[in-house]
This record gives sequence, C-alpha cells and structure tokens, in this order.
Amino acid sequence: MKITHYIFSLAVVAFAFGNGQVAHSQVAQKLTLEQCREQALQHNKTLSTAKLQIKKQEADLKAMKTNFLPNFNLMATDFYNTSKVNLKPDLNGILPGGMAGLNSLLAQLAASPVYAPLITGLQSYAQNIQMPDDFFEFKVGNVFGGSIMLTEPLYMGGKITAGYKMNQLGVQMANTNVRLKESDVLLQTDQAYVLCIRAKELGEVARSYRTLLLELQKNVEAAVRHGMKTRNDALKVQVKLNEAELNIVKADNASRLAQMNLAQIIGLPLTQQIDVTDLSEFSELSNSSDYSKNTGNSALFDITRRPEYSLLSDKTDMARLQIKLTRSDFLPNVLLFGSYSYLHGMKLLGKTLFKNGSATVGVMLKVPIFHFGEGPQKIRSAKAAYQIALLEQEDLNEKMQLEALQASNNLREAALEIDLTQKSVEQAAENMRMSKQQYEVGTEPLSDYLESHANWQQASASAVEARCAYLLAYSKYLKAIGER
Repeated sequence: MKITHYIFSLAVVAFAFGNGQVAHSQVAQKLTLEQCREQALQHNKTLSTAKLQIKKQEADLKAMKTNFLPNFNLMATDFYNTSKVNLKPDLNGILPGGMAGLNSLLAQLAASPVYAPLITGLQSYAQNIQMPDDFFEFKVGNVFGGSIMLTEPLYMGGKITAGYKMNQLGVQMANTNVRLKESDVLLQTDQAYVLCIRAKELGEVARSYRTLLLELQKNVEAAVRHGMKTRNDALKVQVKLNEAELNIVKADNASRLAQMNLAQIIGLPLTQQIDVTDLSEFSELSNSSDYSKNTGNSALFDITRRPEYSLLSDKTDMARLQIKLTRSDFLPNVLLFGSYSYLHGMKLLGKTLFKNGSATVGVMLKVPIFHFGEGPQKIRSAKAAYQIALLEQEDLNEKMQLEALQASNNLREAALEIDLTQKSVEQAAENMRMSKQQYEVGTEPLSDYLESHANWQQASASAVEARCAYLLAYSKYLKAIGER
C-alpha cells in the first residue's frame, strides 16, 4: 500500500508540473553567460538607480559652484491706498503736530525694504515743511517701486570651498558606487546562471540514472517471468525508479525557478524560457589549475582596485572636509552688497512726491564673538568623526585582505574538488560495470548492484556541484581582488 500511495503521489506532482510547463510553453532563448552579464548591466534596476545617483550628485555640484558667483535678487511692490489728508498750517506756517497723521502712514510704509530709505527722508522733511496759508491735500493713491540687489561673498571662512570639494567627492563616490553595483550585479548574474546550469545538469544526471534503472527493470522483469528472480527484486528496482522520477521533477522545478531568477536579474519577463549553455563550454574550467596555483600568494592581492576601497578613502576625505566646514561657521564672514531702488507715487498739492531712484553699495562683516564654547565642541565632534572614519577604513581594509585570501583558498579548494569528484565518477562508473558483470553471473545480489547505480548517481551529482561551486568561487575571487 505504501508503494502504491508513493507512486500515486508522484504521478500527481508530475501531472501538476506538466500542466505548468504547458501553460508557459514558449521558445527558449539561448543565452551565454557573457550575454546575460551584458543584459544585466543594461537592465538591472539597482544599477539604474545607482546611475541616476550620479546625475543627482552632478546637479548638486553645479548648484554648489554657483555660490562662488554673485547673487541678484529683484523685489517689486505696487499698491493703491485711498488715504487722503486735508491740512491747514498754523499761524507760523508749520503743519500741526509735525504732520502726525502723515507720519503714521509713512511709518507703515517704512516697514517695506523697497520704500524704507525714501520714507525715512520724507518723514524728516515733513517735520518742518513750509506750506501756504490755505488748505492743501496729501494723497497716497497708487504707489509702486522696486529694487535690484547684488550680494557677493568675499570670505566665508572656507565654507564655500569646503562644500564644493565635498560635492566633488560626492560625484566621485557616486561613480565608484556604480562600479560597486556593477560588480554586485555581475556576481548575482553569475550565481543565477550557475544555478540554472546546476539544475539542468542535475536533471540530466537524474535522467541518465532513470535510463539505467529502466534497462535494469526490463532485465529483472524478464528474469521474474522466467522464474529466475523474485517479485521482491522487481519492487526494489521500481522503488529506485520512483525516486529517480521524483528527482527529475525536482530538477525541472528547480530549473524553472532558476530561470525566473535569472530573467529577473537580466531584465527579461519572468515567464521567458532560458536555455543555458553546458558547463564544458566555460573556458575558466580549463584554467582552474593555473588559478589554484597563483591564488596562494597573498602579495598578488591589491585591494586598492576594489570599489569598496575607493569608497572608504572618499568617506575619510569627506569627514576631513567636514572639519573645515564646521570651523567655517565660527570664522569671520565678509559680504559685498549693492542695490538700486526706485519709488514712484504719493501726491502733495497735486504733484508726485517720488519718481526717482537711489543706489547703495556696502560691505558687511560678521564676526562671531562668543557662543558659550559651541564652536570648539562642534569642531571636536567633527575631528572625532574623522578619526572614526580612519579606523573604519583601516579595519575594513584588513577585512578585505582576509576576504581576498579566503576567496583564493575557496577557489583552490574548488579546483581540487573538481579533480576529486571527477575521479569519483570514473571509479563509480567502473564499480557499476564490475557490479553488472558480477550480477549477471549471479555472484552479486541485486541490492549491491542497485547500490552501485546509486553511487554513480551521487558521484555524478557531486561532480556537477563541484563544477558549479568552482564557477561561483572563481567569480567571487575576481570580485575580492578587484578585477570585477
């Protein structure tokens, strides 16, 4: 009953998988590893985000560069006021109360930077203005004016220069980050591609194992019909055959998932069928012995080629510039400014009072005097952050050296594992051949013969795993030494 239930479950799984394959049936696109790498660099979303960061940093740099140049600002105001003042001079010809009503209105207008200089002069003039004996009228009406102002920093304590250099470092770090993302994407692509090959090769091993078992099943069933073998022997072969069928289904499912993972990385639809090349076409495998010899010398590890090393160096420089930027907040600032203003409006005795302009030029000096020790404390904080960045750089550089050494050891071990597993496959094949001869002459039981088949299948699967592990170790080694 257990065997029957097992076979029925296997049939259900195979049927479900077969329907899934039909639903997504399409022409498979054959891709080499190099083609997948190229597509990943063009379409990977993470890499595209990193490239957009370069444009952002370049725009920030151009914006920062404008701080070296003068700034021009235009201000304009236009308003209409219905205020009207009728006045009569006293016996001495002087306006009562120094024209208090008018002064109140002018005080409100003086709050505007456009009118302030001219209104102040008008207030002084209005205190002693001589008027005729008769009534006269002062009317605000429509008033408009404007000014254009220029500011040019002469000395800002080094703030602008430090900020500009920090933005230059930002652009440099953004470009280096793209290199890092490209390296990560290439490694992800290699891993995804190798997973596809692994699933494909393991599927081929499982199918070869099933072929051997099918041949054995025919021989055992023929022997059972002739009374030379028992029914129990046939069931033993059937159990192994069911396991082989299940392994094929698992390999096919793993292959489909691996293809979807690869398609997502290189920018293809997830439903796209991908046909990967065979492991034997990788030139790296033929040179595995050369890499295993050369990677043992730690003097070859030049981590300065790694993008991570450049990013750490730029991060340290950024922390050093931050000290200058912080110090500039507590140094004198010198600013050159100039403006030209024009005012038109206000009528007195029917005549417009203002319809002219004025120019202003000056230099402003700002000197921080006392901030209760705020400046020295902030500078100490920036210096401490710089020391932290130096220690992090030293620590991570050492870790990158260890990572490169570990990657080289893994590569040499993977190359050795290829040789050992290949020998194991040859030995398992020879053992299966000898076991077959002994089984056919009746000197070896069926269980031993089946075990020789299983050993060959395991050795072949281990060989596939070893070759895939070598490819991954090789890709990680290139990344660890900065060649990718």
